[in-house]
Amino acid sequence: MEKKYLAATVAAIAALTTLLSGCTGSGGDAPSGGASADGPADLKIGNFLDVTSWDPSLADIGFDGPYLSAVYDALIALDKDGNPIPSLATKWTVADDNLSVDLDIRTDAKFSDGTAVDADAVVTSLEYLKAGARSGEAYTHVKDFEKVDDDTVRIDLTERDDTLLYFMGLGRSYVMAPSAIEAGTLAKEPVGSGPYTLDQTTSVAGSEYHFTKVADYWDAATYPFQTLAIFPILDATARHNAMLSGQINVNYGDVTNLDQAKQQGWNVAERVSGWVGLQFTDHTGSKLEALGKTEVRQALNYAFDGAAILQAVGSGAGVVTNQVFPDGGSINDAGLNDMYAVNVAKAKDLLAGAGYPNGFAVTMPMSPIFAQWQPAAEQALTDIGVTVTWDQMQQPDYQLNAPTYPMFIAFLAMDGNPVATVTRQVTGTQWFNPAPDYASFPEVASIVDEIHTATGDAQTTAISELNKKLTELAWWSVWYQAQNTYYSVPGITVQPVIGMMFPTLRYIQHG
Repeated sequence: MEKKYLAATVAAIAALTTLLSGCTGSGGDAPSGGASADGPADLKIGNFLDVTSWDPSLADIGFDGPYLSAVYDALIALDKDGNPIPSLATKWTVADDNLSVDLDIRTDAKFSDGTAVDADAVVTSLEYLKAGARSGEAYTHVKDFEKVDDDTVRIDLTERDDTLLYFMGLGRSYVMAPSAIEAGTLAKEPVGSGPYTLDQTTSVAGSEYHFTKVADYWDAATYPFQTLAIFPILDATARHNAMLSGQINVNYGDVTNLDQAKQQGWNVAERVSGWVGLQFTDHTGSKLEALGKTEVRQALNYAFDGAAILQAVGSGAGVVTNQVFPDGGSINDAGLNDMYAVNVAKAKDLLAGAGYPNGFAVTMPMSPIFAQWQPAAEQALTDIGVTVTWDQMQQPDYQLNAPTYPMFIAFLAMDGNPVATVTRQVTGTQWFNPAPDYASFPEVASIVDEIHTATGDAQTTAISELNKKLTELAWWSVWYQAQNTYYSVPGITVQPVIGMMFPTLRYIQHG
């Protein structure tokens, strides 16, 4: 029987990643080139969302990258593959026991208020970030920060943490002027040492933000544009028209405009950003007995035609895969993608073998923004005998209530760092996984233990083994990975970064 699904816009997918990740393309290495005669002098970005906060402790990672990276320097940045690279910290040394990290701080950076960026300011910022409602996620295993000397800061850990540097580079290590932290004014008046300063006289909150380039900035070569403006424009059509008119020259794009973008001669950059499917919060059957059986979770995987859902709901902007490790990365195994090729008969057989020949009943949450996937989910589940009762709720309540259900439709942001993926998707307490139950599965727990003790290739091998085991256990029902699309005029290139819905400014270059 032909399946029909509700069409939806890619913009809605972007909103989901921001709302539900809490965070949450391919190309060359992290750019380091300077200004070029081959590109425009002005950078005018059409972003999807407004800045969440100018205070880095409260800001989101998703779409806040361009805003915050304009006015703040990070201690650590990331390359395109999620590997930490120097910024304000010129280098770092991890102790032999993995319980401390020494950061060498550059000595030629200044805050926009004229004060120097020094070890004392870095310690103050790190302490502030550790206490932050959002930024604190990077520092859960930090005991304290200490000034070793005028240009060295030590991070003391309570236990080994292979994700610390990654999360710092993702957007959790911006350094702020201590005076602004003390005054409590960062949310409206950012004071950092970044390549630009916010022009409060010409900016209109929620509408447009204009920035002035800092003279004699220490890393000017990485930021070639003389002026910067960022326009938060929620509507994809309005953003596209702004690009056509020249109001913006970089656009968080809608894939439905891809053909016209190519006709205009715009550059197109794409990369996967998040996975779509069913999140199971119950692998032991404590909430729903059926989900405690591997065969039932496997049946739920066989029920869905990810390719059809991607085409109809995601306009084809993504990759069909059954894994949460990003497509194209070192862990995602293309050989596993056919493990659950849609097969309704197989799904029914598995349910019958597990003791559910007539299926079972389940209650799931639903909100307007997820309604685009509801028909696909209901049809696939009905086809194998699973009856769903939908609890309708508004979007703000979805994130709060969804994880109390045994399973729910999810769009979850991914990470470019494999260890971070293990932490966020499997072992760590997250809004979407409030009670991780991996320890109830000895075959999973033993691999996780190996990951936390191994290094280098041995750790990569262990993560690959975990990915295969979790796929076999049907830990999720992943339908596809959605991708972000960015358009830019000739002379400007965008390097997408997994984990950032909109990459920071160092990834927007002349070229």
